[in-house]
Amino acid sequence: MSDLSHRKSQKTIAVTDINGLPVKNTKLRFTQKSHEFLFGCGGFDTLAYISMKDEEPKMIPELGKTVQELMKDRTEKWLKLFNYATLPFYLGNFEPEEGKPNTEKLMNTARYLKERGVVLKGHPLVWHTVCADWLMKYDNKTILEKLLGRIDREVGGFKGIIDKWDVINEVVIMPVFDKYDNAVTRVCNEYGQVGLVKKVFDEAKKMNPGAELLLNDFNTTVKYEELIERCLDAGVPITTIGIQSHQHQGYWGKAKIEDVLGRFGRFGLPIHFTENTITSGDYLVPSEIEDLNDFKVTAEQWPSTPKGEERQCREIEEMYRTLFADPNVKGITTWDFADGAWLNAPCGFVRRDGSTKPSYDMLYDLIHKEWSTDTEVITDENGNVTLEGFRGGYTLSSVDKDVKLSPSSACVTL
Repeated sequence: MSDLSHRKSQKTIAVTDINGLPVKNTKLRFTQKSHEFLFGCGGFDTLAYISMKDEEPKMIPELGKTVQELMKDRTEKWLKLFNYATLPFYLGNFEPEEGKPNTEKLMNTARYLKERGVVLKGHPLVWHTVCADWLMKYDNKTILEKLLGRIDREVGGFKGIIDKWDVINEVVIMPVFDKYDNAVTRVCNEYGQVGLVKKVFDEAKKMNPGAELLLNDFNTTVKYEELIERCLDAGVPITTIGIQSHQHQGYWGKAKIEDVLGRFGRFGLPIHFTENTITSGDYLVPSEIEDLNDFKVTAEQWPSTPKGEERQCREIEEMYRTLFADPNVKGITTWDFADGAWLNAPCGFVRRDGSTKPSYDMLYDLIHKEWSTDTEVITDENGNVTLEGFRGGYTLSSVDKDVKLSPSSACVTL
């Protein structure tokens, strides 16, 4: 078993009761309520739930429930498992018509999740895909000004609610992306990869100096390493390296995961696995498909199967254990909570009908049992106690119900 000491902390505190007196020689329960580590998943079902919950109910005949009921059920199951959500800010969807952004819908969802203790990240501020078509009517100088303006609006407007951002997405391929013309590739070619990255990161940093700012990419080759090096040399304020790990063509395996961790860990920056997918169907996307978006199937053509679910469960467990054991990794985000979202792939923790897969139960046990601390401790004759556990927020409660702890003693952070 891996040494997880880097995930734990120790603290000695003086325990007092509500009258401010030391609680001596008393048995207390030390229970973890939150994790420092970011166990994440896309918050897309919650966005759908909050956006449509006041609308006219829409029945799903084959499930015998409404869309609203399905999304509510998924949201409740999501909240039991995760503490970190990615919310979509693709410019083409967020602002399909210039000057009419969907700010209210995203803000309502963000507040709903934050009120429930969820840490939030916006994805992405700049990307050549799902880019706004209305940008194309402008010259490159104006396009850049518009992109910086949306960074000002979103990073500044959501400050304090969303303080983590994928600032720019998939820069390695951006200059040579030729599937269709788009405004971001145009400005990337004019200002250069590093030039564009620096401009957008500097703008995000200006609007929220304390924000966590990620550079995010699916390319895990030396090209991404070289881009990071050039950006850091240019003074780009990258705070975290984002690594996508969509595995529709097969599980990476422990050896590849450790290789990626070793190569990107050398930068000394936190690493987030930002977009992880492992399927639970009986077949994979053919290896000759270079862009996963080119793989077109219906949901019915790619079902989750019992055999596939057992394999998915084993692979997810090995991947999470490998990542959690690496001190550079600060967060893991699975992209789709439910099957059938992106590319109709069966890669969720719950099936299309909302029922949980083995991977859901396995990950719940990892996060909330094996990687969580819940134990009894005894204060000494001075009312002091030394606490040790996985980093996060805790409650102290008395096993003897007659002892009422002070608020400062009842809440502990490691």
